[in-house]
Amino acid sequence: MKLTPLDIRQKRFEAALRGFSKREVEAFLELIAGEFEEVVKENIGLKEELKRTQLRLEQHLERERTLQETMVTAQRISEDMKAAAKKEAEIILADAEHQAEKIVHGAHQRLVQVVEDINELKRQRTQFESQVRSVVDAHQKLLETFSGRTFADKDYARVEDNVAYLTQKKAQSGE
Repeated sequence: MKLTPLDIRQKRFEAALRGFSKREVEAFLELIAGEFEEVVKENIGLKEELKRTQLRLEQHLERERTLQETMVTAQRISEDMKAAAKKEAEIILADAEHQAEKIVHGAHQRLVQVVEDINELKRQRTQFESQVRSVVDAHQKLLETFSGRTFADKDYARVEDNVAYLTQKKAQSGE
């Protein structure tokens, strides 16, 4: 049973012979009721303050949970961003390696083509030198043919001999 200040004020005692002084008992009861009223008011105030404090505590706990969730989410996002950045870096690196391979392959193809072109030019040079030698040899033989006594030279010599013979005969007959 809860006792209120009003209960204390309304409490009445039976009168007994040689009992306590009614006025003193009522004054003491009034004093106790006043004190008890103060205690009850203080208790109510403390309970209200406790409720407010508990409400603030719940709000702080809720904020703390929210902050923890936010931190966990931020950490997860950070890890996801790191993973995405790492994956993107790997993709960029793979693409760069692929581009480098293409460049090296292209340079190798170009080198092979240049070597083939050089070999073709060497072959053409050798062929040209051979053709020039053939032409030079043919002209050399032609020159050699012209420098020796030719059939025409021999015929001309015979014609000269004949002309000299005829001139001499004419000179002898007309002399």
